[in-house]
Amino acid sequence: MTREVIVCHSQEEIFTKSADMFVALATQSIAARGQFTIALSGGSTPKGMYLLLASDAYRDRVDWNKVQLFWGDERSVSPDNDQSNYRMANQAMISKVPIPAENVHRMKAESEDIELAAKDYENILKQVLGFADGEQPKFDLILLGMGDDGHTASLFPGTKALAEKERIVVVNWVEKFNTNRMTFTAPAINNARNIVFMAAGANKLQPLKEVLVGEKNPELYPSQLVQPTDGKLIWLVDEAATGGEKY
Repeated sequence: MTREVIVCHSQEEIFTKSADMFVALATQSIAARGQFTIALSGGSTPKGMYLLLASDAYRDRVDWNKVQLFWGDERSVSPDNDQSNYRMANQAMISKVPIPAENVHRMKAESEDIELAAKDYENILKQVLGFADGEQPKFDLILLGMGDDGHTASLFPGTKALAEKERIVVVNWVEKFNTNRMTFTAPAINNARNIVFMAAGANKLQPLKEVLVGEKNPELYPSQLVQPTDGKLIWLVDEAATGGEKY
């Protein structure tokens, strides 16, 4: 694993750097393997990147016909709910770029049988990414955010999914929100070729320090679980999140 921490002056610089990475990795992946597979994240910082990718400055630099969009997690709400990660990405980017509808694979976490929906999502991943039973998907890029409690995707402190070693997508009960979430597991995330974390704001100061240089305690800081097996891990953070610390 290689880890790089890039400190940006502002959130806007995170948006630009992450959008540039998206374009570069899309170009490389399509040239090498014929498609670009990416799992999107919710959150305000990724939204800034999505808006940029849909803008005139970026839109035509990506071969959207060969992009396969997935999500790393989703809330148990309908796709038109303002809490939906899909809705945010759709409004900010997907509806504004020429990506075929069949290349957009949302998590149906609003399903009455959410366990079945999680298994269905694993099957879709197998069809698109082409890996065998018992293997993990190999995404070209997984985007992640980190909450001020140290969670990432819907891997929250003290939740059952933190211990999952086999599955790709699971249902995770999150007590503090009194709801289920659908989420990638740590093994699925860690098999990616590239993982980009985005963290901005002074409220990320303490969890960022714990995750990057603190004692190993993923039950408390689940973002510590993200340790790619043979991929690249990049943290895009702003100065407010580092408080001047060098990582």
